[in-house]
Amino acid sequence: MLRYVVKRILVTIPVLIGVTFIIFTMMYFTPGDPARMILGDTATEVEVEALRDEMGLNDPFLVRYGDYMWDLCHGDLGNSYVTGLPVTEEIMARLPITVRLAVFSCAFSVLIGVPVGIISAIRQYSFLDNFTMILALLGITIPSFWLAMMLVMIFSVNLGWLPASGLYGWKYYVLPVISISAVSIATFTRMTRSSMLEVIRQDYIRTARAKGQTEAKIVWRHALKNALIPIITVIGIQFASGLSGAVVNEQIFAIPGLGKMMVDAIKARNYPVVQGGVLLIAVMFSILNLVIDLLYAFVDPRIKSQYSRGKRRMKQAKQTAEGTR
Repeated sequence: MLRYVVKRILVTIPVLIGVTFIIFTMMYFTPGDPARMILGDTATEVEVEALRDEMGLNDPFLVRYGDYMWDLCHGDLGNSYVTGLPVTEEIMARLPITVRLAVFSCAFSVLIGVPVGIISAIRQYSFLDNFTMILALLGITIPSFWLAMMLVMIFSVNLGWLPASGLYGWKYYVLPVISISAVSIATFTRMTRSSMLEVIRQDYIRTARAKGQTEAKIVWRHALKNALIPIITVIGIQFASGLSGAVVNEQIFAIPGLGKMMVDAIKARNYPVVQGGVLLIAVMFSILNLVIDLLYAFVDPRIKSQYSRGKRRMKQAKQTAEGTR
């Protein structure tokens, strides 16, 4: 398994290089002049050109990209055009906020979506199942920004129960978590129901019932464990999406996370912050994909045995090579 992990990490390197090239190219051709935005409309063309030369904006594309990659290899993401602070410091200041928001949203979605999906699968075609699927369909189709604004209008403006913006205590997490989790809950419910329906129709489930095992034991020990593979995949994807920054919700609720930082940086043509943020998101996606693949091995013994067989084959090949010598 260690060899597999190392191989996946090595494969990730060209992916990240491709991400840096794409985002650098997009920012290079994006209309707008960072120097003009920094100095303002009152600055003269001479002052703007002098700042552009100082920032290296007049250099050719390949020269700028080469300088960026050289600094990146030394752990330098550059400095923000707006604040002058290192990009790493700005990202690290925003990252914990986004991580907490993603963890709370994902946990809330799992705690509601997975049990509801299990119940819907067990009671297929019942009123509860049909009602749940209607709600799940609505949850997927409702725009997140519309739901966020409706929550603010109802619970903040009209009722005054919860704060509408900021992030200064546990109450400030309630509305953002609900608005972000709506789509995830619907997705988890539908995926869990589909996966459970496929499993509970298998022969070993009928055998377990024939042996007299309780329905709860059959569902939680036999059915759910074998239905976890697609569920884990969806959970990982939703969590990674939350880590990348719920851009719309962070803007609506004025949450100083990665999503809001990226939007503000794009508006200000703050290229180093945008490039650093996108690179961080790509790294987090790669790490989460690796973690999900490793979780498969712990959930499904068949996948774990594949790693073990590969290790045994390598050991046998090594012994054979030593024997021929």
